[in-house]
Amino acid sequence: MSQENQKDRSYLAIIALSVVLVVMALTIYAISQSGSNTADTITMSGYAEEKVVPDTATLSIGVVVQDDTAKAASDQNAALMSAVVTELKALGLEDRELQTSYVSVYPVYNYDKEQNITSYSASNSVQVTTTKLGNLSEIIDRSTAAGANQIGSISFSVSDDRQEQLREDLMNKAITDASTKANALASSLDLKVKGVQTASISENGNSKVYYAVPEAAADAAAGPVATPIEPGESTVSISVQVTYYIG
Repeated sequence: MSQENQKDRSYLAIIALSVVLVVMALTIYAISQSGSNTADTITMSGYAEEKVVPDTATLSIGVVVQDDTAKAASDQNAALMSAVVTELKALGLEDRELQTSYVSVYPVYNYDKEQNITSYSASNSVQVTTTKLGNLSEIIDRSTAAGANQIGSISFSVSDDRQEQLREDLMNKAITDASTKANALASSLDLKVKGVQTASISENGNSKVYYAVPEAAADAAAGPVATPIEPGESTVSISVQVTYYIG
């Protein structure tokens, strides 16, 4: 073999070895970087809540009557329900605050000996959704005085507009809570928070509180003592989970 051929082979061997070393170096670097990204992050949760007095109430007001015929029951129910709706509007409730939720006419059977129709029952209910919480007692009492004999459970909630007002403040407090925890942990490890990798947010914004209206209030006409209604408190909260870079 000539001396020139030996030189060429030596040169090619050096190039091949160099390529191998470069590939190995890049692989080691990639592995170390991958491990670094995983090791150099911490995940913290933050939480903020505020108790607020609900500003919206929802309740069901209805009339149920029985009569010998379906028409008689339906006519009697319609007259009473019209009087109830008129009374509700006289209290200042608008059409958008009233929604028919249930209408039915059905036979009532006697099963003692054989199945016989003894009468007909007619029902009609409206769902009232209002922010006029100060009028709730009067809404119930004047409805029963007008002929309503079915008052459903009352639910209190925080309106979407009110939640929107609270959301930004609660979100900032929750993020601050997570950041404080992350900085405390990083400091205990002689590290510092360098930035945010990811963040997620969850909300609990419309907790409802339910109240059952006593049957006596639903069956009696308005008297000198108003039906007591208290909205209580509702909790609006936000939770965040943030992954931070540390180093």
